Amino acid sequence: MTFNTLRALVAALPLAAVSLPALADIKDYEFRLVQSELKHGNGVVIAVQLIDKRSGKPVPDAVIFAQRIDMAPDGMEMMASPIEAMPSTEPGTYRFKTNLVMAGGWRLSLGAKVQGETGTLENKLILKALP
Repeated sequence: MTFNTLRALVAALPLAAVSLPALADIKDYEFRLVQSELKHGNGVVIAVQLIDKRSGKPVPDAVIFAQRIDMAPDGMEMMASPIEAMPSTEPGTYRFKTNLVMAGGWRLSLGAKVQGETGTLENKLILKALP
């Protein structure tokens, strides 16, 4: 290898490193409530967005494998309601139907796999059921 060839390769190394895509981490994602206050009752629909914190953009096609809603914020973790995933109306938004049987603080716990990422995303979101 000649000196000029070696010099050209060394000069190209920083460009190669810059052009590699940044690797994401599961910590780069989070769920956010679309509304943090909802009227209590049966058949309440809770919508959350999965956001890539680096870009602020919604992330579609996550696999939600765990969901739970309970009244832990009001000290009643055992007061849980059934929760069911519903079809999404827009990419990156995930909807759940539940019964918020009483007014107060509720905790929505979600577990998900993000397409193309390793690890599990787990978030606990606090919402308020209004009378």
